[in-house]
Amino acid sequence: MTDLSDPPRRPLQAPAQHLLMLEQRALFEVSALLASAPLLRMLGRGDRHPVLVIPGFTASDDSTVALRYLLRSWGYWAHGWGLGSNVGPTEEKLAGIRDRLDALHARHGARVSLVGWSLGGLNARYLARQTPEMVRQVITLGSPLQMVQGDRSSASGIAERLERLFDPAFVEMADYERGPLPVPSTAVYTRTDGVVRWQVCLDVADATHENVEVRGSHAGLGFNPAVLYVVADRLAQPEGEWQPFQAPPGLSCHYPKPESWEPDRRH
Repeated sequence: MTDLSDPPRRPLQAPAQHLLMLEQRALFEVSALLASAPLLRMLGRGDRHPVLVIPGFTASDDSTVALRYLLRSWGYWAHGWGLGSNVGPTEEKLAGIRDRLDALHARHGARVSLVGWSLGGLNARYLARQTPEMVRQVITLGSPLQMVQGDRSSASGIAERLERLFDPAFVEMADYERGPLPVPSTAVYTRTDGVVRWQVCLDVADATHENVEVRGSHAGLGFNPAVLYVVADRLAQPEGEWQPFQAPPGLSCHYPKPESWEPDRRH
């Protein structure tokens, strides 16, 4: 846990306007996915364990159709969250996602891997802390893990209109202040994120928690072939034998050396 006597870090502003404009690159990432889909489908067969995919803020399961299609082609039981639009951590949504995890765990008789995009990653980590016995690992895509009151994102205006509905306990502190996640995790981020500051997408890296940097946009993370390779690689690990991600030979240029969240740094 963090030393609460430490002075708070300065608030982070939303990403620069030019980065928000560059979010249009997501269209190119979708095109790259279409071009690389035949190769991605050849990544191997999974062990058929269940995977719950959670959409980002204001998005629904429609945004993760392509990701879930690939997960099924790799040999996993891929499921959407089934709760409509992700309008934030309301009591209704948090209870619904907990029920969804309970149902999938019971149906498959196995621990569930969680893949969360943006806010969906915060939902995933919430589930992992609540019921670690049901969760195999967590993979987050551009999720603002360390965002606190006062920090801004490109979606802050919408969030502020809805925050009166949010569960206060969900948003009261940064993720690192809650201590290490009780299951292995991978936090994927991009420095050119136009929605949230890339720094707040970092986890505190250690033996079972890692950050993986990619090149791309926030809106395209669920379509970016480099991201999808990371997801496939992480899910393919045998349960109980988690190891940090290693870029394959010839593709290391797509994975810059990642950073780690450092609570004492002023970011």
